[in-house]
Amino acid sequence: MTPSASRIKTPQQLLAESGADLEGHGLKRTMGLFQLVCFGVGAIVGTGIFVGLSDSVAEAGPAVVISFVLAAVTCVFTAFSFAELGGAIPVSGSSYSFAYASLGERAAFLVGWCLLLEYGVSVSAVAVGWSQYLNELLESLTGWQLPAALSAGPGEGGVVNVPAVVVIALAATLLVRGVRESARATAAMAILKIGILIVFCAVGFSAFRAGHLSPFAENGMAGITAGASVAFFSYIGFDAITTAGEEVKNPRRNIPLAILICIGLVTLLYCAVALSAIGALGAEAVADQPAALSLVVDQVTGSSVGGGIIAFGAVVAIASVVLAVMYGQTRILMSMSRDGLVPRVFERVSPRSATPVANTWIVAAVFAVPAAFASLDVVVNLTTIGTLAVMAVVNLAVMVLRRRNPELPRSFRVPLFPLSPILGIGFCLYLMWGTGWTTWLQFAGFLVVGTLVYAGYGRRHSRLVTAPSEGAAPVSPAE
Repeated sequence: MTPSASRIKTPQQLLAESGADLEGHGLKRTMGLFQLVCFGVGAIVGTGIFVGLSDSVAEAGPAVVISFVLAAVTCVFTAFSFAELGGAIPVSGSSYSFAYASLGERAAFLVGWCLLLEYGVSVSAVAVGWSQYLNELLESLTGWQLPAALSAGPGEGGVVNVPAVVVIALAATLLVRGVRESARATAAMAILKIGILIVFCAVGFSAFRAGHLSPFAENGMAGITAGASVAFFSYIGFDAITTAGEEVKNPRRNIPLAILICIGLVTLLYCAVALSAIGALGAEAVADQPAALSLVVDQVTGSSVGGGIIAFGAVVAIASVVLAVMYGQTRILMSMSRDGLVPRVFERVSPRSATPVANTWIVAAVFAVPAAFASLDVVVNLTTIGTLAVMAVVNLAVMVLRRRNPELPRSFRVPLFPLSPILGIGFCLYLMWGTGWTTWLQFAGFLVVGTLVYAGYGRRHSRLVTAPSEGAAPVSPAE
């Protein structure tokens, strides 16, 4: 029986199969550095800051600024690892492909399974947040809101969240038209929402009161850690940059650069927004407010016009996250399908639009269901722990590949190796601990289901079994 180690794909195999240094598997290279940075900002800045800020403040109080920094530090160490691997193996599979090249097929499938949670379920969470701000915008413009029955799921006093389904359908429609069109739309929305958040900071700091920051850390380090676990959701999405590996010009240079630029820019923006919001109204007024930024502007300016502008910015910002994250989800499924671990329908690319059309519509249909009926809090916590687990694996993959493939061309190398990836793993585990035991149980159940799916389908249909790559030893399906 062939040992399980033979189910590791070398970086060279992944690059050859995807055509990553040429045109990737029917995909076209249309994204430059600026578009890639905008894509990253588009994937990151959205529900986490426009909606999730109030939840982080409820946990940490004014010390939420420290929570955002702690979450950012976790991301920075992992971002170094993503930058090295994204430059060395620029393929659409992102963390899934990195795990395949370092830890083998079983681990890769479970990483892909967690990415389905991160990219897919987070689409649902983001869409729910979009619905909340859409109602705020309608209230500001017309004095009318959608009835609760049509704008919230059963867990939040409604029946079905229609706006959440609509924004997913709109994103899917744009994605199937082509990557160039999607990238342009994402860039425009990214610039707009950064501008609106800068305006928010200016308004918030104009009413800043130092007394609102005291007591600074009433809930101690436990509150800061819990706040960081919630705030981490605000950073989810920077890894989506690596899913564009086959559609980026000069990916070995641009992917590492885009990751590092995005993390630095977003961290500064988040800390400024949190500090200005709490400084203007105080932590108690901001905590547990679903549209906290609009509330702050309304209170400071004494008019609903400013809050309406923020609500408009949130609607645009969150829509761009839906677009970028759905893009990442479809590319992960394309890579898994290419390897035979999920059905082949996910790897088919339309010759007309050069996009995976069927893949995109299947993703939209599946994840519209939790968007329509699920509670935001449930999917946020589960997505956070799944994402942290994937990031821990990416840090481990860097160390494994440095030892196994030292000759691999690397356009960026993790600084302070191996301390940096070890710290990345440690911070990920620390924030996972802060999500609570209920989330751990849910995540354990999710991994068990993933293991069963791999055993029942992925292992038997793997291309390493049915059509081994040239130079690779065949693998027994009974393994």
